[in-house]
Amino acid sequence: MSRKLEDLDRIDRQILRILQRAGRLPNVELARRVNLSPTPCLERVKRLEREGFIKEYVALLDPLKVHAGLVVYIQVSLTDTATEALEAFNKHLSSLEEVQECHMVAGGFDYLVKIRIKDMLGYRQFLGEKLASVPGVRETHTYVVIEEVKTDTSVAIPEQDLKNGKR
Repeated sequence: MSRKLEDLDRIDRQILRILQRAGRLPNVELARRVNLSPTPCLERVKRLEREGFIKEYVALLDPLKVHAGLVVYIQVSLTDTATEALEAFNKHLSSLEEVQECHMVAGGFDYLVKIRIKDMLGYRQFLGEKLASVPGVRETHTYVVIEEVKTDTSVAIPEQDLKNGKR
């Protein structure tokens, strides 16, 4: 049985919030924070993993230490938006390691792409050697981030489902 967010109780939601911030937190400490004994806490975590609420655990790197301190957003417009063209673009962008995010959007352009690179020379190389070689790219507009005000990998987990009154 696969549950939905609405089916999660307060403790499951609290576990998800905590693990998003500290995925390597020992189970004993996680159990203490959610007021459970370690065994039921671990069972809940395993269930949340099985049910797909927790997809994977990752290490978050310091971009400056790995020479990826420059963040650039690129609006991309394509010459063709047929299904095949979109799939080809998706596949190509997914293979580029500098691309952190790539979103198909509705509006005045087709994609919003976020890349992390070392510096402007790295951006020029990315644009000229990688993005320009993608078939069907008609136009790009670039926005260089001056300061990262907030960067977060966590997803907001609502306290309660107002529809069902669950907590």
